[in-house]
Amino acid sequence: MYMGKSKKILFTQRQNDLADMAKALAHPARVAILEFLLQKGACVCGDIVEELPLSQSTVSQHLKAMKEAGIVKGEIDGPNRCYCIDMIEFGKWFSNIRGMFNCC
Repeated sequence: MYMGKSKKILFTQRQNDLADMAKALAHPARVAILEFLLQKGACVCGDIVEELPLSQSTVSQHLKAMKEAGIVKGEIDGPNRCYCIDMIEFGKWFSNIRGMFNCC
């Protein structure tokens, strides 16, 4: 069932942040993009399209969703937009996930 934005106020900021990040990773293409960026360890521009079996526009849509969730950050380098993982935000998300399982 879809939860509208008005229902988000019933949950903590941490819960909403975790859900937003999980949603942003809930597609195999986005996982592949994340893996590619982790493998490269640096900002990449057109390399993502060359690596994945997706069109430029599809990759751009996925990167936009990931950027809005704080997983990646983009920088303009001349006519190119380069992307890399936002390690600070991703680290916060990973820490929150790990904290959920710190009970056992």
